Formats: sequence, structure tokens, C-alpha cells
Amino acid sequence: MASDTPESLMALCTDFCLRNLDGTLGYLLDKETLRLHPDIFLPSEICDQLVNEYVELVSAACTFEPHETFFSLFSDPRSTRLTRIHLREDLVQDQDLEAIRKQDLVELYLTNCEKLSAKSLQTLRSFSHSLVSLSLFGCANIFYEEDNPGGCEDECLVNPTCQVLVKDFTFEGFSRLRFLNLGRMIDGVPVESLLRPLTSLAALDLSGIQTSDATFLTQWKDSLMSLVLYNMDLSDDHIRVIAQLHKLRSQILTCGPSLTCSHLDISRDRLSSYYKFKLTRKVLSLLVQKLGNLMSLDISGHMILENCSISKMDEEAGQISTEPSKSSIMPFRALRRPLQFLGLFETSLCRLTHIPAYKVSGDKNEEQVLNAIEAYTEHRPEVTSRAINLLFDIARIERCNQLLRALKLVITALKCHKYDKNIQVTGSAALFYLTNSEYRSEQSVKLRRQVIQVVLNGMESYQEVTVQRNCCLTLCNFSIPEELEFQYRRVNELLLSILSPTRQDESIQRIAVHLCNALVCQVDNDHKEAVGKMGFVVTMLKLIQKKLLDKTCDQVMEFSWSALWNITDETPDNCEMFLNFNGMKLFLDCLKEFPEKQELHRNMLGLLGNVAEVKELRPQLMTSQFIGVFSNLLESKADGIEVSYNACGVLSHIMFDGPEAWGVCEPQRPEVEERMWAAIQSWDINSRRNINYRSFEPILRLLPQGISPVSQHWATWALYNLVSVYPDKYCPLLIKEGGMPLLRELIKMATARQETKEMARKVIEHCSNFREENMDTSR
Repeated sequence: MASDTPESLMALCTDFCLRNLDGTLGYLLDKETLRLHPDIFLPSEICDQLVNEYVELVSAACTFEPHETFFSLFSDPRSTRLTRIHLREDLVQDQDLEAIRKQDLVELYLTNCEKLSAKSLQTLRSFSHSLVSLSLFGCANIFYEEDNPGGCEDECLVNPTCQVLVKDFTFEGFSRLRFLNLGRMIDGVPVESLLRPLTSLAALDLSGIQTSDATFLTQWKDSLMSLVLYNMDLSDDHIRVIAQLHKLRSQILTCGPSLTCSHLDISRDRLSSYYKFKLTRKVLSLLVQKLGNLMSLDISGHMILENCSISKMDEEAGQISTEPSKSSIMPFRALRRPLQFLGLFETSLCRLTHIPAYKVSGDKNEEQVLNAIEAYTEHRPEVTSRAINLLFDIARIERCNQLLRALKLVITALKCHKYDKNIQVTGSAALFYLTNSEYRSEQSVKLRRQVIQVVLNGMESYQEVTVQRNCCLTLCNFSIPEELEFQYRRVNELLLSILSPTRQDESIQRIAVHLCNALVCQVDNDHKEAVGKMGFVVTMLKLIQKKLLDKTCDQVMEFSWSALWNITDETPDNCEMFLNFNGMKLFLDCLKEFPEKQELHRNMLGLLGNVAEVKELRPQLMTSQFIGVFSNLLESKADGIEVSYNACGVLSHIMFDGPEAWGVCEPQRPEVEERMWAAIQSWDINSRRNINYRSFEPILRLLPQGISPVSQHWATWALYNLVSVYPDKYCPLLIKEGGMPLLRELIKMATARQETKEMARKVIEHCSNFREENMDTSR
């Protein structure tokens, strides 16, 4: 099982400080700009953690509000030291890098920061003396600057943004730079001249960059240990250049984060475009011959000619081996030792028996698929989504053997690519199967909370129907409301936003209403009142109204009434809201339109029982039409005794207000009383119930009174039924809430009927026996 170990003190303090910046680390200057308190001095370990965790909170926790001037806290290196920071996406703008320009950064990772412009290129020069690792992956606009910043006239009609490509920037002066990632750089950037000043590169990533002449790479043949050319259109000339980079065959050394030494990546996205180059036996043999000591190689996505592998007939028999001499891939038999990693995802080679590598990415089995997700998540969402789709099939059809690893990898992918449709669709679908009851015992509370967080992030960030459906279904795998309580308000807001459109996908509507109902069942009244104020009651009534117009009584209709029943329980404000928004009209219309729908009737009457418990609202129920309807429902046999019982409960509370409150001529009060007595006497005291009481307080208040003996009798019958059929649950509740003294007082009352007194004695006897049977006799 996954560990439920608590967060480290460092992590807890970091999170608290970031959520309370102006109360801990800083103060607001001019009510806008954050400034560090003058008596605070923070070392690089803490500063790096603050910045990197801030980025994580902004991208992963939608409830966290970013501060526009956050980076100004680190503007003075005399009080704060930054060395290694990872920034991503739209969080980072030119002014943020400018704010930290005085820092001696050693490692700066900028990933998909599309708001950065050429202004940030100039800021990068401020770090040239100290930078060892730099990533500009996906920073598509950083090589663009405004043309004629003072204003452009006719030219703007052709180029509305008035931006031009910067071609004169180079890495001149970046003398310490060893690791560089320019992946997915915009077309037109002169890569060769840009990189020429860098004399000692150890790792270079040119993913997605096209160059017909790769000869310039040979300037680093004595230093380059890691080269990534993912999705570069290769040719035989490229392969000949790569074969000259003899340092790629060096022994494994320690490199910067996520850069593997002795690593060559010439993989491609199989679906990206038509690709003429094929990996032949000759090409692979050349690479192995010239770079025989490679530790890591990725050739995923390539069309591999059949002559690269040996036939099934010729494969070595016996146990699967990683020894090169037994390799099913013929050119790799020349390797001196097994590779640490071999990328074969979406190639035919991954299905061979003997592969000379300790870790293989592919689509043959769960291990290969998980390796693929792990290897490609950060920078290749297009490949990762297909790998997660394979994991989805494994979890759906077979059994996932590495559950915790799979869950963590999918969570990471969903966090990393919050706005990528394919990742969100496949990831949310995989989570549904990875969190079902079969796997629950293996998952810690902490891990399940992480799942809930990314699911809610997906619902919040991506309004696509499939994502919404998958996320709602995944939430159904959790214990509700217990496991969702830490995000209670947020979950309800998201579900209500899903249900707001009148025309919504039917399946999403059904699941969302079910979740809403479960969320307001078995929670305290404060939660219910808060959800009511969010628009819960109004949203449910609108759904009911829409179903009425369609003349449809389905699960959405029934769940909506059930949800209203739950949310109005002991919450007068929500009951009042129900009345104010034409709830009674909808009740009558549903009763008329769907006379045979028993569960619907039960839910509606249960809700009206809650309304009737509120003294201030009962006058609104006192109309001839409503009283007539409630009286007629006393004789209903729908859903056992439930509809009749609930109708009698509504009338019992109305009767409790006395004859002077009976404001209608028809039906007359004595007539209704007689029908109530008849209904109660017709019920089987041993009836099993489809009802759940959290408190007996509304029933108990009907006992010590003589205004309405029939109300008193209904309350006593209710208690007798519940303590008889469900003694373990309801005897302790009745004793705890002081019901026993009230029943004893009832027996002494002259106004109480004899049959009511007899029933009260039986309730007391049941509870007394229960208490004796469950008395602790241990010494």
C-alpha cells in the first residue's frame, strides 16, 4: 500500500508562506508590489523551493491565486539567493525574469512560456556568467520582438502584431553553459549561428527543429554526451554526422536534471507527418559500431525494416535475456553491454523477445507502456496521450500490476498538460479504472486526494464533454462525501456549473446530479446552507422544470428531487428557497404528469416533510389545494408506506400549529385528522424503511403536546417502527437526544390516546432492552 507519511516540515512551511505572502515573507509596497521584509535573509535552498513550489501551486491548484509581483521578492541577491528554478507556461512574463536579473542562476528551465518575448532574451544575458543549464523548450515567442515599437502604420495591416524575428542574438558570453534545450523553437531561428559561441556543450536538445545540414554538430564532437533530435527530418547525412560524435559513447556521468549522459534520441512522432527516412539494419549497425558504448538510445516511432530483427524461429530459446549476444534485434548484438534505456515505442521491435536494455519503452506490455509515459510526459504530450490510452486498455481489460506507479505517472501527466485535450481525455479515463474498488486498498489517503485534485483541475480547465464525463465518473469511485470533504465547496461549484446549461449531455447530467445528491447527504447543516447559497436549490429546480417540459421522468428527475430532499433537511433557508422559486408548483405539476412514479412521489413528499418542519414556512402550505393533495396521498400505497408516511408527516406538523392556524374551509381539519388516523393504523409496524434520520428532533417536538393527538401518534409510531426494525442505529440516537423522558411524560398526559401511550411504552421497553444487552460488563 502507498505510504500516508505526512508532508515534510519544509513542504508545509513553504506552502503556508506562499498562501500567506504578505503576512509572512513580504509586505505590499504601494498596495501593489511585493517586497521582502528587510530582516529576512533566505539561502538558495529555500528560495529555489519557494519559486518552484509557487509554479506548482499556480499550475496545479486552481484555488491558488498567483501574485503579479511575486518574483520581485527575489530581486535583491543580498537577501535572497536563487540558483535552480523551473518555470512553465503562461505564469511567466518578461517582467518576471527582469525582476530576478541580478541573481546568479545556475539552472533555468523555461517550458512552454509563450508570453516571453525578445525582451527576455536580453534578460538572459544577465545570467550568462553563471548559467550551466538552460531550457527554452516551447518558448515560441522568445525570438520575436516588436517592429518599430513607437508605432507601425501600413505594415500593421499585413502583420497586425508588428513582430519580427530576432536573428542577431547568440549565446556569446555564456561560457559555462553545458546543457541547452531549444526544443520546439520557432521556424526561422538561425540555430547554427545561435549556438556557434558555445564551445563545450555536453547536452543539446533540438526537438522539432529542422535543419538540412547538421554538420555544425561536429564542433562538439569532443564534448557532447547527450543529443536529442526528436521529430527532426533525418537523412543519411544526419546519421553520418551523428556517428562522428564519439563522446556519445562515453561512460555514464552525472548531468543536469532530465538529461541522460551517453544518450542519443532520434525518435519521432509516428503520426506527425509523412516521413521518408527509414531505420535500416545498415543505419542501426553504423550507430552501434561508432557509438558502441551508448547508455541510452531512443528510436521510437520509426519505420523499421524487417531485416533488423531475427525471425521467431532463430530467437534464442529459454528465459528472456538482456544480453546483447542474444538480442532479437540483429544490429544490437554488437553492443558491448545492455543499454540502460531503449526507446522502441510504436515500433515493431518492442514486441521482440530478447531486447538488450534494462528499461524499454514500447507498447508490448504494462512495463513498457509505463516506461513510455515516464520518458515522454514532460515534453511530448502527443506521444504520452497514446501511451496513457494503452494503459487505459490494460486497466480496463486486464489488471494493472504496478498500480501506484501508474497512478502517479497519470497524475503527473494531467498536472503537466492541464490544457491538452488528448491528455485530459485519456488521463481522466485511465483514472476511472485505476481508482475503482478493486484497487482501493492499495491507495493511500494522500494519493487519492492527489487524484481528486487533478480530476477537479481537469473539470475546471477543460469544458470538453468527454473530459467532464470521465472526471464525474472517476469521482463516483470515491466515498462521498467523506473523501471529497477537503474540497467540498469546489466540487459543488464545479458540479453546479456543469448542470447550469439547460441543454447538457444526458449522461453527464445524470452522473453530476447523482454526485450532487451524494454530496449533500450525511453532511452537517453548515455545509448544506453553504451549498444552497451557491445556487444548488435553484439549479435542481431548473433541471426538474426542463424535464417537465420534456414530459420525461428519468433518473435526473428523481435524483434532483432526492437532492432537494437531502439539502432541505433541517435547513430552513434552503426550504424557504424551494418555496420562493416555485417549488410547490413543480411538485403539483410532477404529481399530475407522473401519477405512477412511486420513487418520485416518495422523494417529493420527503422534501415537503422538511419544509413542513419549519414553523415560519407552514402557512405557505396552508391552501385547500395543498391540504387536499396531502390528504389524498395518505391513502397511497406507493413505495410501501413511504409516500403515505411522508404525507402524514407533513400534515402532522401542520396540525401541530393548532385549530386557529387551519386557514382553509375545505378540507376540514377533523376530516383530515380521521384520514390520518386511518392511514397510520393501516401501516405495518415492521415495515422496512427507505429513509435515513440523522436526528429525531423534528419528531420529538411533536410528543409533549396536546393540541394534536394524531400528530403525537404519528411521531410515536415513527419512533416505534424505527427502533423495532433498526435498533442498533436508532435506539442509541433516541436515548442520546433525550427521547426517553419525553415518552414517559407522554404516557402521563391525559390528552394522549391509549393506543399512543401503549406504543410509547413499547418504544421505552425496546430501548431499555437494547441498553442492557449492549452494556459493557467487562472488568
